[in-house]
Amino acid sequence: MTTFHAVVWLDSAQAHVLMFDREHVEAQRIKSRSHHKHQGKDSADPNYFPGIAAALAGTHEVLLAGPGATRTEFLAWCTSHQPLVAKVIVDNVAADHPSDAQLVAMARQYFKRHDNMAADPTQV
Repeated sequence: MTTFHAVVWLDSAQAHVLMFDREHVEAQRIKSRSHHKHQGKDSADPNYFPGIAAALAGTHEVLLAGPGATRTEFLAWCTSHQPLVAKVIVDNVAADHPSDAQLVAMARQYFKRHDNMAADPTQV
């Protein structure tokens, strides 16, 4: 599903990638194969961040969310390894452990505000 918006909730163990439009939501879960807390690059699953980036192919705006530093590490990884994905990440927000429905609702509100702020005032 190629959509305009996506929200990714991630921590060191798993990522919930939710792509959505006005009527549909497509969810994908990507699990890290690392059995350790994220304590540096050596303990991380080398396929985890590439898997998340691949799931975002074709999305135009991405909101990252999560409880810890993993979302910031993912953004830094994208900047180095997947600059096209990094370019579509519009923000990085803290979020504890919402349900997928709560996450999509939060992202819809975020993008509604974000899109309104990015609108050309001469076109409104």
